[in-house]
Amino acid sequence: MESAEIRRRWLRFFEERGHTVVPSASLVADDPTLLLVNAGMVPFKPYFLGEVKPQFSRATSVQKCVRTLDIEEVGKTTRHGSFFQMCGNFSFGDYFKEGAIKFAWELLTSSVADGGYGLEKEKLWITVYKDDDEAELIWRDVIGVPSERIQRLGMKDNFWSMGVPGPCGPCSEINYDRGPAYGEEGGPAVNGERYLEIWNLVFMQYERGHGDGKDGFEILGDLPSKNIDTGLGLERLAAILQDVDNLFEIDTSRLILDRAAELTGHTYGADHKSDVSLRVVTDHIRTAVMLIGDGVTPGNEGRGYVLRRILRRAIRNMRLLGATAPVAKELVDITIKAMAPQYPELEADRKRIDTVAVAEESAFLQTLRSGTQLLDAAVTETKQAGHAALSGEQAFKLHDTYGFPIDLTLEMAEEQGLAVDEAGFRRLMQEQRDRAKADAKAKKMGHADVAAYREVADRSGASVFTGYNSTEGEATVVGLLVNGVPAPAATEGDEVEVILDRTPFYAEGGGQLADHGRIRLDSGAVVEIRDVQQPVPGVVVHSGGVLFGEVVLGASAYATIDIERRRAVSRAHSATHLTHQALRDALGPTAAQAGSENAPGRFRFDFGSPAAVPGSVLTDVEQKINEVLTRELDVTAEVMTMDEARKQGAIAMFGEKYGDSVRVVTIGDFSKELCGGTHVGNTAQLGLVKLLGESSIGSGVRRVEALVGVDAYRFLAREHTVVAQLTELVKGRPEELPEKISGMLTKLKDAEKEIEKFRAEKVLAAAAGLAQGAEDVRGVALVAARVADGTGADELRKLVLDVRGRLGSRPAVVAAFTVVNDRPLTVIATNEDARSRGVKAGELVRAAAKTLGGGGGGKDDVAQGGGTNAAAVGEAIEAVRALVAERAA
Repeated sequence: MESAEIRRRWLRFFEERGHTVVPSASLVADDPTLLLVNAGMVPFKPYFLGEVKPQFSRATSVQKCVRTLDIEEVGKTTRHGSFFQMCGNFSFGDYFKEGAIKFAWELLTSSVADGGYGLEKEKLWITVYKDDDEAELIWRDVIGVPSERIQRLGMKDNFWSMGVPGPCGPCSEINYDRGPAYGEEGGPAVNGERYLEIWNLVFMQYERGHGDGKDGFEILGDLPSKNIDTGLGLERLAAILQDVDNLFEIDTSRLILDRAAELTGHTYGADHKSDVSLRVVTDHIRTAVMLIGDGVTPGNEGRGYVLRRILRRAIRNMRLLGATAPVAKELVDITIKAMAPQYPELEADRKRIDTVAVAEESAFLQTLRSGTQLLDAAVTETKQAGHAALSGEQAFKLHDTYGFPIDLTLEMAEEQGLAVDEAGFRRLMQEQRDRAKADAKAKKMGHADVAAYREVADRSGASVFTGYNSTEGEATVVGLLVNGVPAPAATEGDEVEVILDRTPFYAEGGGQLADHGRIRLDSGAVVEIRDVQQPVPGVVVHSGGVLFGEVVLGASAYATIDIERRRAVSRAHSATHLTHQALRDALGPTAAQAGSENAPGRFRFDFGSPAAVPGSVLTDVEQKINEVLTRELDVTAEVMTMDEARKQGAIAMFGEKYGDSVRVVTIGDFSKELCGGTHVGNTAQLGLVKLLGESSIGSGVRRVEALVGVDAYRFLAREHTVVAQLTELVKGRPEELPEKISGMLTKLKDAEKEIEKFRAEKVLAAAAGLAQGAEDVRGVALVAARVADGTGADELRKLVLDVRGRLGSRPAVVAAFTVVNDRPLTVIATNEDARSRGVKAGELVRAAAKTLGGGGGGKDDVAQGGGTNAAAVGEAIEAVRALVAERAA
């Protein structure tokens, strides 16, 4: 049974039994404690935590998930994978243990002809929590599983929580016996390899307190409403139904693995080392494609770093397998072929995914080249110091700073006859992981911070946003926090967070900055609002300071936004939509939005592009935007279903979480996007849009910055003033400025060349005199002198080599010093006869540079150095003289 069919059967089974089918959420987690969705229940966390009331009592989904905690183990074993799909069914106060167990057993054991998966009942083993008598009785007496195939396990294996205070409960796992070929019998309590866990049923019935680990917390009591959260690993079930050994050999993985093997000339199963690399490539390239498909782009932080790391590991393993040409496009294409039956949006987005992956591969191949040079330098330094191994610090720096894989460092160091302090490297890596875990744990505790907001939501319901149609209005204070703590009242000077039952204030979101304004109470108190956020869905929090009077919980209020700021921000937001569409028209669908910020009078827009946008294209985009403004197109907003929005061709932003109903903003016949922000009523209200330029903000991501309305006019007015001043200076017309200024620059460069030539001739003219003044130091002709200050490094080098050539075949050393911008510089050269007596330029430069308060290096024949202490040039000359005497003795 193909993976796509497993997915279809799952969703159909539960839909027929009253569950709402919820599409897979983006891998980009809508959760501040997570970088990426790592479990099937993540999109439902707000329901389980009580932050949001679910709109259904039963739900089912097949959720895309990524876990990278054990990324180094991927490929080494056949059990670890970074991407997987979790099939889940959920109950919110509806059915509980018996219902969940019956559903699971029916779907797994019903025949294929009847819509089930057709597993043999005799091969299924059950584990329950050690104290869960109820679950065991259901399995034994209701389902009919023999007692000998039901095992009890402790909290580590069969108890679930989110790791923070909140819902928790016992689990019951369904395991499949793969037979004697996979080890000894005895059930999952004895052998997890033979008895493969395929489905975990979580019975959320308790509330847990604070504590660490799997069992270091207190059970506070029963939940008011019992919930069900189950998860079946699609890939694990596929391995069983397709009768293959592991997740790398199922249909969706095998296509990728075979293509990687074909590209590198390997046969899977013939060699353990190459098998490991093929599995790494298979897993990582699929994960990368799914991440890029959900809008993630490679970067050095957060989820961007996760993508960069796994994509580079895939490319690196292809190189280890012998690939010499770029491979990203071929691997992406076969991955899309494998996964598109389940996720057809991948096919539609193929070009953008290809572009991002190929750009990252190109960047990494360059890193490999430069990293090799850095590694060579580290090897040379290590050998010169007489050490037998690269330090852990050197290996970690190559890995962490330059993205140079440790396995490549180990391999190349061995080729040079060196070991690597791998223990030191692992220690530094572990310290980095520990810091990351500590940070993640700190973020988890953020759930406690929103408890006060959830309480307001539970007590008073969601805040009603009135700002689409009004800029002011009456309201009631339903929540009040002073310095982050709930309070009944606040007085003048207090920093407060005010929650209203209804508000015209727009909370920051979707790239649009928050409204500012004032809240006036009937008592006469006034609160200046400087920020508006939505920490819990539906709860709008107004942050600011009490200007005067007393703010009391429950008081009547009148909220007024800063209308000029709102208008300026709305102009920027509408301009962002126009820019997005104009860029897509010019560059194609790969120019998808990757972020934005809409501020008063200005905006920035991030989009996907593998290379810089030519100036001529940017000019055309700007012209097209302003032409749209003159067409006076109406800007309208309409709420519709997500399916209706897709049919109308509305653009959605990658990574954004959308509900069943979405708001679509349409600008005439030019633009249509999903958007919750505020906008102008007509494009004529924008006045003018001026694109200031574009730049790179990461691999495959560009940023356009622009001004709107009066701000754009002011910018152009300043530009006009500058142009007028320049035309006056050059005595020409504005259109002649480029040619005239170019001519001036050419003349200036020619003059600089003449000056440089004169300076070089002057420096070289001193060569004869310096050579004649050579002193004898233990049989070595030494020229050590300070030349004219301001002499450049190139001229100094030419002078030194000229003087060395004039000293003939006798042992000779030439050391010239100068001072440029108050910083001393030296170049030292030795001839072959001097080197044969142990006098080397690199060693002499290091001695001189140390005296000058700096450093230097080079080869034995020519070396260069510098420092910070120009007053020490005389001492540096003496240091060179002394070292020549010592080495020549």
